[in-house]
Amino acid sequence: MTSGAATSSGYWYPDQEPASTVDVLNLLRRYRTAETAMRARTRGSMGMGETDLVALRFLLREQRADRVVLQRDLARLLDISSPSVTALVDRLERSGHVTRRPHPTDRRAVVVVPTVDSDREVRETLGDMHRRMIAVVDGLQQSELDVVARFLAGMVAAVDDPRDAETDAEGEIAVDGDPETEA
Repeated sequence: MTSGAATSSGYWYPDQEPASTVDVLNLLRRYRTAETAMRARTRGSMGMGETDLVALRFLLREQRADRVVLQRDLARLLDISSPSVTALVDRLERSGHVTRRPHPTDRRAVVVVPTVDSDREVRETLGDMHRRMIAVVDGLQQSELDVVARFLAGMVAAVDDPRDAETDAEGEIAVDGDPETEA
C-alpha cells in the first residue's frame, strides 16, 4: 500500500464541499479580524494611534505622488477639527515622523511632509506582510483576480451604502439569528 496525497483517490474521504455564502462571509470576517490585529501590532511597534497611522500612510502616499499636503487636507481626510489636526501634526512632528515646511508657491501656507525615517519605518514594519499579500495575489489566475476584484468592489459598495442600519441597545447592528453564521 502506498501513501501520499498525490496518488490518493480520495475514495475514503468526501470531496471538499464548495464554499457557501456563510463560509465566504465568515472568511471575510476572519480577514478583517486578522487585519485589525495586524494594525494594532503596527501601531504598537510604531508607538502611535490609529488616526496617526492613517495620517502618516496618507502623507507617504501623497509624497510618492508628488502632491503637497496641508493640515486642512488631513483634517478633511480624517474628518477632524482644525485644533485636532494641529495636535495630530504636533504629535507626529515631536515623534520625528513629519516636518512642517513652507508651501512651495504660497508664502502663507505650510505643508506637512513625512520624514525619510518614517518612510523607512513604515516599509520595515509593513514590508514583509505586504510581500506575503502580493505573493497570494500573484498566485491567482487572471479569471480569479477578476472574480475577487468584482467581489471586493461589491462588498465595498454594500458596506458603504448610506442607508441607516438598525441598531440594538449596545449599538450593534441588529441581525436575525447568529451574526457569526448568518449572512
